[in-house]
Amino acid sequence: MTTSKTSFQPLDRIAIGLMLILSLLIGLLILQGDAVKPSVRYFSWQNQQIGADDISFTLAFSRPMDAKSVEDNIKIEPPLAGKVSWAGRRMVYTLVTPAPYGTTYKVQLQGAKDKFSEQEGKNRQIQAFTGSFRTRDRVILYIGADQQDKGQLVLYNLTQEQKSVLTPKDLLVMDFKPFPNEDKILFSARKVGNQDLLSTQLYTVTTGISAQSEKQADAPGRVDLLLDNKEYQNLKFDLSPDGQILVVQRGKKDDPGDFGLWFMPLNSENSQEKATPKRLKSQPGGDFVITPDSKAVAVAQGQGAAILPLQTDASKPLDFLPQFGLVQAFSKDGSQAAMVKFNTDYTRDLFLVTNQGIQKQILRTKGSILNCQFDTASPTLYCLLTQLLPGELYQEQPYLVAIDLKSGQQKPLLVLPPDQRNVEMSLAPDGLGLLFDQVVPETTATNSSPANMLTTDDGQAIATSSLWLMPLMPISDPAAANDIKPEQLPLVGFHPRWLP
Repeated sequence: MTTSKTSFQPLDRIAIGLMLILSLLIGLLILQGDAVKPSVRYFSWQNQQIGADDISFTLAFSRPMDAKSVEDNIKIEPPLAGKVSWAGRRMVYTLVTPAPYGTTYKVQLQGAKDKFSEQEGKNRQIQAFTGSFRTRDRVILYIGADQQDKGQLVLYNLTQEQKSVLTPKDLLVMDFKPFPNEDKILFSARKVGNQDLLSTQLYTVTTGISAQSEKQADAPGRVDLLLDNKEYQNLKFDLSPDGQILVVQRGKKDDPGDFGLWFMPLNSENSQEKATPKRLKSQPGGDFVITPDSKAVAVAQGQGAAILPLQTDASKPLDFLPQFGLVQAFSKDGSQAAMVKFNTDYTRDLFLVTNQGIQKQILRTKGSILNCQFDTASPTLYCLLTQLLPGELYQEQPYLVAIDLKSGQQKPLLVLPPDQRNVEMSLAPDGLGLLFDQVVPETTATNSSPANMLTTDDGQAIATSSLWLMPLMPISDPAAANDIKPEQLPLVGFHPRWLP
């Protein structure tokens, strides 16, 4: 009789050993119960750079969580007020106001429990989590007014205290609009020495900044021609909030009567076919501004303000407001607009007009309404106004005011000298600073050619100009309003703007 023996190969023994170990581990887990700590699997702002448009972040958890324990234990340093909402295992934290720029934030969560730990009589706390993100640097743009960068577009990083000149010396910059991603600036300029003051062409220039952490920024100062002036003069222009459309006021060189608005798509960089401007067929108009949804343009037409669609045939306005002559500003979400009404007694009214059809008078003035901007952080409208000074000589004195849109209360911020009629202002994207200039007009004859002189919008020659920054955080506290003092920046320039 023979006896058969089962022999195991080395590979078989390894496989059997692994199965025994796995079976033992599974058994231990079953006996121990679910003891794996819950954890944060995803943080949407991890190592990201955010801007004023980024208003909420998401935390995704490995299992359903006890909502109150999460909300009680989450910490943001420095603090950012917000509201919490839930969708299954995902928590969304929505900021009440935009996060202040130039700051690094830390998000921490520890001590929170999962949804079922209390029911099972266990103290199963989340695995400690720490995440971080930062906001964009505080960056401003202006047109230089000293000998080193006269007429050039200058970028100054307030956070890092770094200055860079973006445009070459042979271009005299007239106006500019930053793209929302901070990477480029759209600007109008004419050649230095050109006697034709209406010979402006439109260009783009790179800033050397990338709003996306994962994207490498282009080198600063690369200038590209966008729209020439061979057949048409390029006058005023506006850039859509999404950075995809240019609207420009143009007049045909050999036909002064051929005058109107043109629009041009700017999202065809990767296309083989270069974008070309198209005529907006509508009645002639004056001042204009693109709506917040980037789909229409508000333009002064005749005795009112028309909202025209951005398409070739705009003969039928989307809306027409006959009582208003000018749209000063839109709120970021497009639900409100500040509009100017010109009265027969030469006074001007400022109205708050909503998309619900509400029209509310905010103020009346005998002076001018130069500029208004909605705050992104509070129901406040900041305005640059003028008041008529008594006396036989017609003289306007500019001043800055904050208007509470709920109560209608006006808070004067700063009164400027009467000779500062050409002052311009710009509200910071995080709502925490107001930038303005103080232009010193040229009072004596100079040897400079008129073609090379810096001028204000109304044609006044500029001798020099200073830039000022006013902090706005204390405005919500009436007791601290009187303590707000503007700070003069160590920069010489005019036409200041914040980078988004």
